[in-house]
Amino acid sequence: MGNRTLSTLVYGLIVALVAGITFTGSALGAAVELSYSTLFPATHGNAILAVEWGKEIEKRTNGAVKINMFPGGTLTPGDQCYDGVVKGISDLGLSVLSYTKGRFPLTEVIDMPLGYKNGLQATRLINAYYKKFKPKEFDDVKVMYLHAHGPGILHTTETPVSKMDQLKGMKIRCTGTTSKVVKALGGTPVAMAQTETYEALKKGVAVGVMSPIETLKGWKFAEVTNYTTRNLGSAYSLGFFVVMNKKKWESLPKNVQDIIEQVNEEWIEKTGKNWDAMDKEGEEYSLTKGHKFIELTKEEDALWAEKVRPILDEYVQDMKAKGLPGEEALKFCLEWLKNNP
Repeated sequence: MGNRTLSTLVYGLIVALVAGITFTGSALGAAVELSYSTLFPATHGNAILAVEWGKEIEKRTNGAVKINMFPGGTLTPGDQCYDGVVKGISDLGLSVLSYTKGRFPLTEVIDMPLGYKNGLQATRLINAYYKKFKPKEFDDVKVMYLHAHGPGILHTTETPVSKMDQLKGMKIRCTGTTSKVVKALGGTPVAMAQTETYEALKKGVAVGVMSPIETLKGWKFAEVTNYTTRNLGSAYSLGFFVVMNKKKWESLPKNVQDIIEQVNEEWIEKTGKNWDAMDKEGEEYSLTKGHKFIELTKEEDALWAEKVRPILDEYVQDMKAKGLPGEEALKFCLEWLKNNP
């Protein structure tokens, strides 16, 4: 082998190694700054974890990518967050899928009252579902990862509920698919954004709310409710998205994309566990306020679960009318939950 050929080979190897194992801000020129909009207030556990996600990406890209957080809906309100990402108002967004009812029809399967046990289970499920079905309803963004909260159950202001007939006519705050849950159980749905719920409970506009236990602390609902009913057999969850503007994602170098994808996978587990940690904190916090937790009998819990079952059948029929594989999605989710308790 001649000296020139050897030099060319060595040079090629060095270039390949540098490209493969190093990354600095100079690879992009100036550092890329990405705006991140979320409905969660800055002190909420999910907002804190989102900040940590951004810091981890900044760290692994050696400062080449910087995430600027806009919490509490200050850049885009929760119900406008997804469209804000699509339009480029923010580069990234985190909000609730059900805030834009009908925008994610197939993924509404996650919001169904499937009898969730915890937030980690729900978060693992929504990502397993997404990877299997790759629904076209997300085609206008790049999905970072999805997550879902712990069991959505009933919290009431003045009336302890241990029997379903006690719910009759009670005004219960809900959103999206959970309005169907409230109606099926005999309550009166009162739809509103999460940010409006505290005042509604305080003023009696609603006398209860369907939400995970974490809201007792994270949204201070323990200050305006006195009772929680553990209706786990009919417990729902709500799906959340973390998405990036598609053009912004495509403008990033492949090695940056790879780093972000790796962090995304890690944050699925972190976020699921975070939901459960927040549920635990919410229960402990509410107990210090004198809050009482009500356990349904096995028979009563089964009755609640039976009453919400038609919601699942309605979902399948709605998806069939839209030409979407709702039956397959529901079957997948139910089997997944059975095999992953």
